[in-house]
Amino acid sequence: MKNRVLGIFPVVCSLAMAAGVVYAEFKKGYYSPAELGSLRQAAPIQLLPDANYQVSAYPVPAVDLIPGNGLQDVQIYCNTCHGPRYITMQPPLPAATWEAEVDKMNKTFGAGIPEDNTKRIILYLQGHYTAENRNQ
Repeated sequence: MKNRVLGIFPVVCSLAMAAGVVYAEFKKGYYSPAELGSLRQAAPIQLLPDANYQVSAYPVPAVDLIPGNGLQDVQIYCNTCHGPRYITMQPPLPAATWEAEVDKMNKTFGAGIPEDNTKRIILYLQGHYTAENRNQ
């Protein structure tokens, strides 16, 4: 029995190897020598100079900020440089950090937010996006 198994084993292995070679030949396809090492690509679309082309809007999921006093100021001034997702993706920050962040936007990045609006934005962020009130 042992000799029979040892005699069949090489035959099975060679059949499996032959099947693998046939499959590999099938998968690689047939190319002329001039096409070896290159990929076929579709011809570029011919754009006409007097035609009208449209591109659909890029889908961006809406982010809902928490309603409250100062929300309108945040939507007006903070959306100038970044979207509201930048606010919501922050970890719950201490009140002093929110104040420092808004001051940095104004002084370092030149946001140019008027002083009254800056105070309302800081109070809004401190009132809704700190560790004490983030999950409310």
